[in-house]
Amino acid sequence: MRRRTRAKPQREPTIALINIVFLMLVFFMVAGTLAQPLDPALKLVRTQELEGRAPPDALVVHATGKLDYRGEVQEDAAAFVSGLSEEQRRIVRLVPDRDLPASELVALTRALQQAGARKVMLVTERALP
Repeated sequence: MRRRTRAKPQREPTIALINIVFLMLVFFMVAGTLAQPLDPALKLVRTQELEGRAPPDALVVHATGKLDYRGEVQEDAAAFVSGLSEEQRRIVRLVPDRDLPASELVALTRALQQAGARKVMLVTERALP
């Protein structure tokens, strides 16, 4: 009679796990170097002291609801649009004050469109992370 030998317990496939981790490491090393680093001698523009100004062809809306166009006070949206040429009515740029309530901004954009502005674009501040 022959004795049965016990089967050895299966070992975990640690080699496969090590290979996967190594491939992930290589992937992240390659992916992290795809973007070319900036030249150390390059000096970027500083905008801290830059005075914020609206574009010259934009309608400025203050927090109080007052409308300005090129330094002149405008009565309302309809009067503003009526003074524009057909070309200028294609795109009307609007620079709202940060403290202007959103409901007033929406009402103003609707009034501009009803007065004849085809497209109203909001000009905002862009912040870099």
